[in-house]
Amino acid sequence: MKLTSIISGQSDQQRRVNAHRALLRHLAKLGGGVFGPVPENVRREFFCLDEHTWVWHEEWTDQAGHHQALTTRYDVRPSGILKSQGTNSYQRLSPDEERNFRAAVRLYSEGARTEINRLLQAV
Repeated sequence: MKLTSIISGQSDQQRRVNAHRALLRHLAKLGGGVFGPVPENVRREFFCLDEHTWVWHEEWTDQAGHHQALTTRYDVRPSGILKSQGTNSYQRLSPDEERNFRAAVRLYSEGARTEINRLLQAV
């Protein structure tokens, strides 16, 4: 058993899982800015959940002081890109939505690659 495992109380596998989760959260936050600056007191995330699923999540407080949240799930299929919000069923993206989605994925991918390289150089 490694000394670091004893000290931290976590196995190597658990540390890897925690590091992976932390990286995904970090990249999701960076992804939230793909369409510009995130307003103050707004939480916005955009990330790749798996090879076919992307998620856009936003939380804010409305003018009445109520907490609001919206999650959009994008399912990338060979036949096209579908989206679902909340409890709504999946629907095909409009041409404008698809163009915006593809731009967001490209910006996210470029930013994620740059950030991962930066983090690796810091290690």
